[in-house]
Amino acid sequence: MKLTKELFLSMNFLPDVLDRINDGVNVVDASGILVYVNDISANYAGKRKGEMLGKSITDFYPAAVLLAVLQDKKSVLDKTIHFVPPKKYIVNSYPIFHKGEFIGAFSVFQDIQELDQLNSKIKQLEIQVKLNKPEGDFNHVVHLGTMQSVFRQAKKIVGSLGGPRHSIITGASGTGKTMLATLIYNYAKEIGVISKNAPFIEINCAQFTNPDIAAVEIFGSVEGAYTGSKKKKGLFEQANGGILFLDEAHTIENYQNLLLKAIESGKIRRIGDTRETDINVIVIAASTKNLHEVFLPELYQRLGQYEMYLPSLQERSLEEKEQLFLHFVKKYETAVWEARRIHYHVVFTPQAKHALLNAVYPRNIRQMRDVINYSIDASSPLIEDIGEKTDITTVVGLEHIPFEVSEKADAEKSNLSPANKINKEVGQFILERYNKGDGPRKISRRLGEMGYDLPYYKVAYYLKKKNS
Repeated sequence: MKLTKELFLSMNFLPDVLDRINDGVNVVDASGILVYVNDISANYAGKRKGEMLGKSITDFYPAAVLLAVLQDKKSVLDKTIHFVPPKKYIVNSYPIFHKGEFIGAFSVFQDIQELDQLNSKIKQLEIQVKLNKPEGDFNHVVHLGTMQSVFRQAKKIVGSLGGPRHSIITGASGTGKTMLATLIYNYAKEIGVISKNAPFIEINCAQFTNPDIAAVEIFGSVEGAYTGSKKKKGLFEQANGGILFLDEAHTIENYQNLLLKAIESGKIRRIGDTRETDINVIVIAASTKNLHEVFLPELYQRLGQYEMYLPSLQERSLEEKEQLFLHFVKKYETAVWEARRIHYHVVFTPQAKHALLNAVYPRNIRQMRDVINYSIDASSPLIEDIGEKTDITTVVGLEHIPFEVSEKADAEKSNLSPANKINKEVGQFILERYNKGDGPRKISRRLGEMGYDLPYYKVAYYLKKKNS
């Protein structure tokens, strides 16, 4: 027997089909009385189909879209309805006409609770990405205390009349070395030293545990140079015409000679190749270590034509910390607006703000940012409690801060060793030696003899602050 349209309709398969789809279906007469419901709709209402038939749609769906169709005799499409929170569905409703006479309506709806929850999670992840990604717009950042003076110095790297220079950025982890390198890159594009499309290639040198792999990554290779090798562009070629940023540069001791040769000659040779390739690359090396003590003297001389030190958060003024604090709070509010179109107002109690500004952050600015974000998260309402609100204020108190607050003064008494302290006695010694003609390096060595392992760049920064 062949299944035809007529046979299908005569066998009344339609209810079986509707019971097996993933959407809910309701059919009402012109008075709103249910004449058909499928299994999905009955399950959604928590009833059996027999309990629903012959009763008003409003007994089970008080906000039924079908009511509007019964009144206006027009379709209503893609209407989002909250049934019993957190249940949520999207519905399409249509009028039913027979020989030109309106006789009822039907609706097809889909539960979107899981989809809605997934979208909420995605939006929350979007917020976290925005909060934790490196700064994209640096205009406000360059006006933040220390960054303002350091960036003025950094401009000379690419903006001097003698042409762009290589440079070194030192400072503890989380002080903003990558951000400063990106500022230099953007400024170089702005003044035309490099093209608008010039590359910025960043690499963490600490990932190279094998010097042979490091050489291939940095200089590239040709097919057949070694077993399984392929034609590959190295980092210098990728950065040609732009900037190569070497983070954790103190870990590259195994291939300093190759790096020095590339910088001095302006040429590189891929591993296994016989030809040299011209390169024009500005190299910025960043490190938490004193590169003068790590690099070959010739390499340090080439890279250290300009050396900048980024002080730790501990060394910065309270005013600058407050600027950073306000910046991160504003960034959080902006991220919520961009992801959810909610005007979010974050208010810190005086006690919470004081605690955050005076706390000790071993990982510096990055840790301060994370602690502020966590504190706001802890005080924020749940997504499911927001509903349709578009203007929300949250208050952050001490109970929301995720660590036991350590005051800066206490840290200076108990946590800082002589190697990291510039107290009154050490400061006076530095100024006396400087006035007698000693430079930062010589002063640093003298302090070492006295038991104060103070790096020369910290001595230089201290003198700069005193003389500014």
